[in-house]
Amino acid sequence: MAADPDSRPPHWSLAGLVAGARLAAPIMPGMVAFGTTFGTVAAQKGLTLTEATLMSLLMFAGASQFVAVEMWTDSLTLAGVATIGLVTATVNMRFILMTAALRPWLGGLPAWQSYPALFVVTDPGWLVAMRYRSAGGADASILVGGGIVLWMIWVASTVPGYLLGALLTDPKRLGLDLVLPCFFMVMLVPMWRGIRRAIPWVIAGAIALVVAELVPGWWFIIAGAIAGSIIGGLLDERD
Repeated sequence: MAADPDSRPPHWSLAGLVAGARLAAPIMPGMVAFGTTFGTVAAQKGLTLTEATLMSLLMFAGASQFVAVEMWTDSLTLAGVATIGLVTATVNMRFILMTAALRPWLGGLPAWQSYPALFVVTDPGWLVAMRYRSAGGADASILVGGGIVLWMIWVASTVPGYLLGALLTDPKRLGLDLVLPCFFMVMLVPMWRGIRRAIPWVIAGAIALVVAELVPGWWFIIAGAIAGSIIGGLLDERD
């Protein structure tokens, strides 16, 4: 029987860093494809290689990087900057819940140790770490080890993607526009908790598609997020 995760205090170890990197290995090919696609999109939008690489290095924000680059124009107004900020904040709002779920695990560590570790938190890295934690593990190095390796792969794969994007006239011909939705669809698999728990996903997706057809701009992201959150909250209240 697995030990109660909350009963084991967190700690750090070099072996945990190595183990975290090893546990993240199955995710690495997807991260390469994801990062390469971002580099391609950045090149198509006119960013320099330095700008694209620094964005991956300093932000490490995945989906919100795609959104920010897609919304980027050569002449941004104050309203345009505010819109990018609002939409990317909405995309990243999931990290509020993800990092809250880490609190019972990392809360026993000093703030100067736990908060810097959150920089490398990503959707796949979080899933790997939480699965390890639910099995009774307590080594916080698992989270950081996997996160650092995925971060390095993300930054490194941005470069060849950018060089490829500089040569392509239409990335959609290679299906690169499908990498982002496919990546997140795969990420939903380990989060499956039955049909009832999938209802908010379906409703959020449906609302986003309808709004995308009817309203110009990026409001479909906000509409889908709000709809899914409301439905998810209503379902939890009935449990």
